[in-house]
Amino acid sequence: MLKVTNLEVCVGGKKIVKGVNLSVGDNELHVIIGPNGSGKSTLLSALMGLPRVKICSGSILFNDVDITYTPPYERAKLGIALAHQNPPSIRGVKFSEVVKNMIKHCGCSDFTIMSKMLRVDDLMSRDLFVGFSGGERKRAELYLVMLQNPKLALLDEPDSGVDVESLNIIANAINSLVRRGSSIILVTHSGSILSKLERVDRVHLMFDGSIVYSGIADEIIPLVFKYGFRGIVEKIKKS
Repeated sequence: MLKVTNLEVCVGGKKIVKGVNLSVGDNELHVIIGPNGSGKSTLLSALMGLPRVKICSGSILFNDVDITYTPPYERAKLGIALAHQNPPSIRGVKFSEVVKNMIKHCGCSDFTIMSKMLRVDDLMSRDLFVGFSGGERKRAELYLVMLQNPKLALLDEPDSGVDVESLNIIANAINSLVRRGSSIILVTHSGSILSKLERVDRVHLMFDGSIVYSGIADEIIPLVFKYGFRGIVEKIKKS
């Protein structure tokens, strides 16, 4: 479904993502872990085509279509959705209005089930993300992604800044997305959500803008807790 080849991405003239290669198949869940500042969020922004980043070189293919320089709204039409790490607060726009328009344009039929799953009904009358807690913000953002019935969902740290209850809710929603047939790239710093996911097909360790190691979760996660990100990289260099 997704093939990223030698991708290099710049922000403000500085190269942040350096020669990333990544392939994601249909209905696969890939997780990208790594320390803060390693380029994880920048990579997702580039895959979504956000204007804050600039692709310096390399290519992005989505279902054999070159989308390297395709604008984000066209990528959304193709079935790519992004859950931002910190979605902006927008006063004067009700969450319910955004939801209604999503349902209208995307044709989602089981939006009620999703809203119950993510417990967002109480947020509908409020301005979009204004005054939302960390858990409310993450649950609402993930709900908007699910309404799009994405072929590929890009989830930027859905487990950051949330309590245990919200973490369980978010993990259940991600499991539901996988069961519905979506492919997912999930970025996480702590990795706390991984034990709650029903399936993880591949874990990629990103460090200093590059993917330095890929493998299964049971291989990588224990090493992260034992050696830390930098410790793993040092061991890779020595091997």
